[in-house]
Amino acid sequence: MNNVATADPNNATATAAETPSTQSGAADSTGRIKVDLLTREYPPYVYGGAGVHVDELAAVLRPLADVRVRAFDGPRGAEAEAGGVYGYDVPGGLEGANPAVQTLGVDLEMANDCAGADLVHSHTWYANMAGHLAKLLYGMPHIISAHSLEPLRPWKAEQLGGGYAVSSWAEKTAYEAADGIIAVSNGMRNDILRSYPKLDPAKVYVVHNGISLEGWNRPEPGTPEAAEADATVRRLGIDPNKPAVVFVGRITRQKGLPYLLKAVAQLPPDVQIILCAGAPDTPEIMHEVRDLVDNLRKERGAETPDDTAGVIWIEEMLPRNELIAVLCAADVFLCPSVYEPLGIVNLEAMACGLPVVASATGGIPEVVENGVTGKLVPIEQVSDGTGTPINPEKFVNDLAAAIKYMLADPDRAKAMGAAGRKRAEDHFSWQAIAERTMNVYRQVLANAAAAKESKGS
Repeated sequence: MNNVATADPNNATATAAETPSTQSGAADSTGRIKVDLLTREYPPYVYGGAGVHVDELAAVLRPLADVRVRAFDGPRGAEAEAGGVYGYDVPGGLEGANPAVQTLGVDLEMANDCAGADLVHSHTWYANMAGHLAKLLYGMPHIISAHSLEPLRPWKAEQLGGGYAVSSWAEKTAYEAADGIIAVSNGMRNDILRSYPKLDPAKVYVVHNGISLEGWNRPEPGTPEAAEADATVRRLGIDPNKPAVVFVGRITRQKGLPYLLKAVAQLPPDVQIILCAGAPDTPEIMHEVRDLVDNLRKERGAETPDDTAGVIWIEEMLPRNELIAVLCAADVFLCPSVYEPLGIVNLEAMACGLPVVASATGGIPEVVENGVTGKLVPIEQVSDGTGTPINPEKFVNDLAAAIKYMLADPDRAKAMGAAGRKRAEDHFSWQAIAERTMNVYRQVLANAAAAKESKGS
């Protein structure tokens, strides 16, 4: 008897159940499922949480299944291919096309190469159409991991123009035909079913994102790692002896950075504001953020363009060891997102022992336990898909109040940080997520085999 996942419509989570192990076509003679992971991002080209997720997922699935990874951004080299990692360039002739059209060109090549897999598992709309086409080409089940949803990111039209209509069509087509969908939170599952009401709820599972805890540890005092971390933060212009709050994320509408910049303007001038923020979606939002940062620095008394006035903006993507150093130099982590299916950045901060102040939206309340591992800031939002606060001024003021509350009692903040690390250890380990994902694979393959048998009879 094998454990497989079944969708419980009452709690929407993937739970274990007993089922016979005779699953026709579910695996090869070794009993190992052959899985092709299809993704926009994969090392060394990782830009956000979805890329981190696929990297970690592939690593923990390999002992349990035969895994091949197919990603964008070109070939990774012979050694990577020997390890089952294949990269794809934009096909010749599409170099000047709309980015959404370029994406579909890559998807065609990825789908063509999926022959031999038992199932395909795609991540984000960029790779969803590759999974859908592989399903049609080879008759294999297609599973989608939902990291975000195009209907809930209408600001993408600013970035993609008419390509947003293409990306929305690609996602909708793939979702409605998928054999299984993995939501990274219960909040995300609700969003999926609301955005795509034609979906069978029994096909939508919940498997939370995870974190590799051994890769997110606070350096022990007195060690060479601690000395290196101290040197890093000083080089970046951070004073480790002053209070600090930190934000990490892309400059995109969903991350709520403009609201945060207005909120932190209410903090005392001795509190450092660290912004690890880059990769803007559009020039317009970059200009908006830059103006807010410049004004904040002036309000804090900056006398020259080089005077940060305690507002440290790090635009480049830091290597992990340097990001950990920055996180550990801060007292509070800030996540003001207006749309966040789960928020891996919150898990990373919690693993480093930081309390979190975050907006109570999407999957964030499933990660941050209010009053225990941080503070959740209520946010009443419009229902047009943008996530815009109905009362932006109230959201900004509530965000500022929560940050001040956390900074007012350093001992309380440290206790919440320790509780956050414990919560990350107890609930978000990658090993548990690997088993839950394998359960979904087995269930989907069993469903496909049963449907095939029923059709044949």
